[in-house]
Amino acid sequence: MKTLYFDCFSGMSGDMVIGALIDAGADPSYLEEELKKLQIEEEYEIEWKRVIKNGISSTKFDVRLINNSQLHHHELDKEHDRNHHHQSHEEVEIAKAENKQSNQNGQARHDDDHHHDHHHHEQHQGHHHGHHHGHQHRAYQDIVNLIHQSELSDQVKNTALKIFKVIGESEGRIHGIPLEKVHFHEVGAVDSIIDIVGASILLHQLEISSIKCSPIPVGTGKIHIDHGIYPVPAPATLDLLKGIPIESSEIRAELTTPTGAAIAAVLAEEFCSIPSMRITSIGYGAGTKSFPQHPNVLRVIIGE
Repeated sequence: MKTLYFDCFSGMSGDMVIGALIDAGADPSYLEEELKKLQIEEEYEIEWKRVIKNGISSTKFDVRLINNSQLHHHELDKEHDRNHHHQSHEEVEIAKAENKQSNQNGQARHDDDHHHDHHHHEQHQGHHHGHHHGHQHRAYQDIVNLIHQSELSDQVKNTALKIFKVIGESEGRIHGIPLEKVHFHEVGAVDSIIDIVGASILLHQLEISSIKCSPIPVGTGKIHIDHGIYPVPAPATLDLLKGIPIESSEIRAELTTPTGAAIAAVLAEEFCSIPSMRITSIGYGAGTKSFPQHPNVLRVIIGE
């Protein structure tokens, strides 16, 4: 029996999960081929590369949006989110100036501790999703249909649908609306669909039969979003982590995104310290943000 352990000492997000799985031996070319079954490949490209995070060699996974008009706004979302989520509110104004410059450079990055946080992007949905090939944003049912209609295996479909469902239910509770009326703003964006479906594809490719997870650090501080200044963890993340052990952290940043929280909530059978096993592979998935004394990576440990 193959067990996978998420050692999330720096939190977790969807792209950190994929980076760590690739680093642990999952096949990124297989991932690329399988993702084509969603039939939205004209909207994105994926890439992965080796990076060093505080001395740890790790894999950084990125989704790049192809539509140019969306590319620039996507970059603004990512950079906005990274800077707001990982800096104190006092640093926000500096971050805004950097965002502007970075946005002008037009390099769309897939940010780790950020991008699934649909709450934090409602202020951007006008310019981001307006360019989304006719989609203002994808409703929960649109995403369900997209996955159902694909030729992905039933196991992959089921895993991805379960993760989307818990995020949708969480959104519904926070906004006070039923699941079928939930519209995914940021999580409906292409990169987030790729993260959730991609993680499902790779976990099945690695033939993982059991998933366990460490307690989850959420970070501390405040983030600036459309509705004002909110505490970390964000409402969606906190809601998804009900019943799950979270861990305090002195890092003033949002360490765990709603997508990361949802992956753990749906897939982990147990939250514990590293289980007894014979280790066969280890992977490190890099986040985008760097911290002075702390490697911003997600570690996965796979063993029998």
